[in-house]
Amino acid sequence: MESPLHPSVGPALSFNGGFVDTLGFLALQGLFTAHVTGNFVTLGVSIVHGTSGALPKLIALPVFVLVVGLTHLAAVAIHRRGLAPLRLLLITHTLILAAFAFLAILWGPFTDGDSATALITGMTGVTAMAIQNAISRQHMKGTPPTTLMTGNVTQFAVDVFALWSERDPEQQSVIKQRLKPICTTLLAFASGCVGAALLYLAWGLWALILPVMVAVGVCLGVYRSDRPKP
Repeated sequence: MESPLHPSVGPALSFNGGFVDTLGFLALQGLFTAHVTGNFVTLGVSIVHGTSGALPKLIALPVFVLVVGLTHLAAVAIHRRGLAPLRLLLITHTLILAAFAFLAILWGPFTDGDSATALITGMTGVTAMAIQNAISRQHMKGTPPTTLMTGNVTQFAVDVFALWSERDPEQQSVIKQRLKPICTTLLAFASGCVGAALLYLAWGLWALILPVMVAVGVCLGVYRSDRPKP
């Protein structure tokens, strides 16, 4: 059985969600690696303005769906063997995220978003973030989603107005407890977005080393929490 997650795991992955999505958008001609449905919008922009990068945007969603499905099947197989899926899935996510960073640094910058190198690099990033989405959805119960901020913002707005209108102190306490992780998640994601933009200006694609280091830290933290206590 998996141990309860440390409270820092969700915000750390949310930071990475914002960071990788923003840097991927900047470096890969407007490709979203985590918020893949946003690629429908940027695909339309590419078609209308005749800019490159339409092909990766077109296939990002099928790749994302396939990887999420395979991640689920892998988690089921791991669980049947009596193992905890979370740690192995996080390691896999980290390795693929590192591969994304390596390919981006090796082949970038990408002036042609439809080139083979841009396509391979982009889909590697989509694969890494698809695994993170699957982890967040299935193995982090009670933690706000780490990449899907629209739902978090919606819940934040609902809870803020519910807190304002609620008169029962007990219910107010419940709402406040629900708001804390949502606020932390939103701040972490926003910090990742801003950090990616600033570090991309300063370091270029080398900035992708940072989310890899964060992911390694998450893996180490989960590993330590899963170790039997003496």
